Amino acid sequence: MSRRAWRVIQMLAGFAVLFFVVRSFVKNWDSIRATPLEWHIRPGLLAASALCTWGMYGLLILAWRSLLRDWGNQLGVWTAARIWAVSNLGKYIPGKVWAIAGMAIMAQKEGAAPWAATASAILMQGLAVGTGVVAVAVAGVETLEQRYPEVRIGLWILASASAVGVIVMVSPSVGRLVLRRLAPAQEDRSPRVPTVLLSIAVNLLAWAGYGMAFWLLARGLLPSAVVPLRLAIGAFAASYLAGLLFLVAPGGLVVRESVLTLMLQGAIGLGPAAALAVASRLMLTITEVGIAVPFLLFSRESARVST
Repeated sequence: MSRRAWRVIQMLAGFAVLFFVVRSFVKNWDSIRATPLEWHIRPGLLAASALCTWGMYGLLILAWRSLLRDWGNQLGVWTAARIWAVSNLGKYIPGKVWAIAGMAIMAQKEGAAPWAATASAILMQGLAVGTGVVAVAVAGVETLEQRYPEVRIGLWILASASAVGVIVMVSPSVGRLVLRRLAPAQEDRSPRVPTVLLSIAVNLLAWAGYGMAFWLLARGLLPSAVVPLRLAIGAFAASYLAGLLFLVAPGGLVVRESVLTLMLQGAIGLGPAAALAVASRLMLTITEVGIAVPFLLFSRESARVST
C-alpha cells in the first residue's frame, strides 16, 4: 500500500471514530443531565476513577507487548502504547473487528509480522472475555440469577469456549501449523506459559480495577447510592462483556447501559442505577479518548522512547 493511500485510510478511519465518539458523548451527556437526581460531584474521586482505569490500560498494554515479543516481534513501550490506545477507538465504529484489525495493521506498520500482530490481538481479546466471565461468576452471578436463573449455564459455556480458544492458540502444535501456512520461513514459536499466565493475571486484575474505578465514580457522583465494591466489579464486567459480545452495537452502546442498570437497580433503585450507567459510559469515553490524545498529538518520531 502506498503511503498516500495509507494516510487517506487513516484520515477516513479517524473521521469515522470521531463521529461515533462525539455522537456517543453528546447522547450520554444529554441523558445524564435529564436524570432528576441530586448530584454531589466530588472531583477528587472522579480523578481517582480515571487514573485507576488508565492504570489498568497500562498493564494490559504491557501484557499485549509481552505476548507479541514471545512471537518474535519487539515493540518499544511508547509504540506499543500508541498502537493499543489508538486502535482501541475502533470499537466506536459499528462492528467488532475494527479495534483488532487496527491493532494488527498498526503493529505491522511498525515492523511486526502480520500474523503475530493479529494473533496477539485476538489472544488478548480471548483472555479478556475468559477472565471477564470469571469476574462475573465471582462477583455478579447472584445478582444476574435473580432475574435469569439459567445465566450460570451460559457463563460456563462462555468460559469453556474461551479456555479452549486460548489453549488452542498457545498450543505449540497449533502454532507450528499456523506458521507453516502463514510464515513458512519463520521459526516455530508460541507464547511461553509464564507469559500467558501473566496475561491472565493482568486481565483479572484489570477487571477488578475497572470495578474499583466504577465504584469510585459512583461515590464521586451519587454518594447516597451505595454500591458495594463486589457488585461494582461484577456489574461492570457483565455489562462490558454484554456490549462486547453484542456485535452490532458500536462500543456496546445501549446494551452495556441496560445490563448495568439491570444489575444495580436492586441495590440502589432504578433511577440512580440508570444514571450511573450513563455516567459510566461517559467516563469510559473520556478515559478511552484521553489515553489516545497524547499519541495523536505527538509524532512517533519525536516522542518514541526506547525499551
